[in-house]
Amino acid sequence: MRTRITELLGIAHPVLSPGMTYVSNADLVAAVSKAGGLGILAVGHLSPEETRAEIRRVRSLTDKPFGVGVALIMPGAAQNAEVAIEEKVPILNFSLGKGDWICKRVHAYGGKVIATVVNEKHAQAAERSGVDALLVTGHEAAAHGGDVTSLVLIPAIRQISSLPIIATGGFGTGGGLIAALALGADAVAMGTRFATSQESPVHANTKKLITEKSVSDTLYTPNFDGMPCRIMKTPPGVAAAAKPLSLPRVMMKALQAARELGRPLTALVRDVLKQGFAQTLQLAYFGAATLQIRKAVIEGDHVTGVQLVGQVQGLVKDVPSVEVIMQRVMQEASAALAEVNSRVRV
Repeated sequence: MRTRITELLGIAHPVLSPGMTYVSNADLVAAVSKAGGLGILAVGHLSPEETRAEIRRVRSLTDKPFGVGVALIMPGAAQNAEVAIEEKVPILNFSLGKGDWICKRVHAYGGKVIATVVNEKHAQAAERSGVDALLVTGHEAAAHGGDVTSLVLIPAIRQISSLPIIATGGFGTGGGLIAALALGADAVAMGTRFATSQESPVHANTKKLITEKSVSDTLYTPNFDGMPCRIMKTPPGVAAAAKPLSLPRVMMKALQAARELGRPLTALVRDVLKQGFAQTLQLAYFGAATLQIRKAVIEGDHVTGVQLVGQVQGLVKDVPSVEVIMQRVMQEASAALAEVNSRVRV
């Protein structure tokens, strides 16, 4: 199945695995790219040295195209982007910030840039900055999806942008891929589906829990990390969504997370002091949430941990290999297209 995205990125299938904190490591990224899609490495929780090592590990596992994702609001994001540029990563995906400088640097060596957006304003700003494609994140997505569902957001952005679109938020099947194409997208990104694969580093307990949850078992709340965020509906998830953290508790939890994760506080303070008060507060919220995310993802702890997950979890019923997922999605897409054609008379 060839689309503008497969041609732009040099991949076989219009299916991506987005950069998911603690999930999108070198093994998962390489597996998705080897299967004909595009894996995007998550580096927001990594130091520049760790980022370089993960990039090189991906390259040791596959010669296929892959990407690196950076959330520019985060401390250390610019340094991680610099590492990705130095390593001449084929695709760089940025979010939550201005990426015009990234476009210039990546285009200089022939790479491509994807901007993650959640509304028309962000899409237009990203297009002005020179990006090659948009990753449009609907309300159904895990973590920071927009206010508008994919069903409406994709065609809304298609109306105001001619760039290739990757739809994410609610996609995990071949039928979803065909629906996204019909709405004006050129590919889909399937985070929750690939997070629940054999190659994913997500703990077995968490993968099992995802397969047992329904589409209704998520919460969309600004109280977890300071931005509207979709999390799994579990006792700690419900508690996190119940009310905003006070500023003293946010700071305390952020410092606790930094200590437990081995992050030097001096470097953290230096990065934070470069931001204004609002940015500093948002970063503190992110820091406070980090440890709970890690506990759910890596340790399978759902007594204190909180899992970022999309509504599509209700469609995920097994834990196959990435290759099986990719082949299944493409077979489902062909079947869905044939089914639509059999029921439609023009």
